[in-house]
Amino acid sequence: MALLEIDELTRRFGGIVAVDRVTMRVAEGEVRAVIGPNGAGKSTLFNLITGVIKPSQGVVRFAGQRLTGLPTPRICQHGIARTFQLTALFPEMTARENARLAAQAGEHRRWLFVGGSALFADAGRRADTALERLGLAPIANRPAGLLSHGDQRLLEVAMALAQNPRLLLLDEPTQGLSVEETARAVETLSGLLADGGMTVLLVEHDMEVVFSLANKITVLHRGAVIADGTPQAIKNDAEVQRAYLGGFA
Repeated sequence: MALLEIDELTRRFGGIVAVDRVTMRVAEGEVRAVIGPNGAGKSTLFNLITGVIKPSQGVVRFAGQRLTGLPTPRICQHGIARTFQLTALFPEMTARENARLAAQAGEHRRWLFVGGSALFADAGRRADTALERLGLAPIANRPAGLLSHGDQRLLEVAMALAQNPRLLLLDEPTQGLSVEETARAVETLSGLLADGGMTVLLVEHDMEVVFSLANKITVLHRGAVIADGTPQAIKNDAEVQRAYLGGFA
């Protein structure tokens, strides 16, 4: 059974169909990219999965449990964490404090009056582990607002990891990065994913990043799936070439 199951997922905004009957299966341990031109419905799909917006029709299941209709915090507590296109940090707080708050937010019992100190300590340990895995431990005590843009993007990934998710959604993790920052981010993320133990759904415009990280790719065009397969199959797909990739392959 797939970890994430999406069936006939659709979202309409008036007469506009932003996501059109999308069906997808993401296996445990898979790194799947969702690509497509601007307006293809990629971020809307992420928002539907995480409950930020409600579908017009269709169902999302995670680990066999129906997520459709649940509020976003409940969905996160099922084991799904995400990053966003626009950096969402507490700039005055340190990198470690940002990661620790994220770890606490993913905890079902985060506001217990009894035993709260143990939960707080555990959140701190998970934050430190996530920062270490993203190579951010040396700057853990710096205010997030003073970090470079590249480090801020990696900090968002660390905040998601601190929640110990079973599924990680990365929405444009290299957006706004320089060539050097992108290369560093890809190297860091490749190391993070190398053991195959993490399930990732990735939205990314940079095709070099997609082909470096993903082992499966789903292509959206005008809200609908037009191709699904391995990176090589997607490179060679004539319809994908026409709709999106141009001369890349």
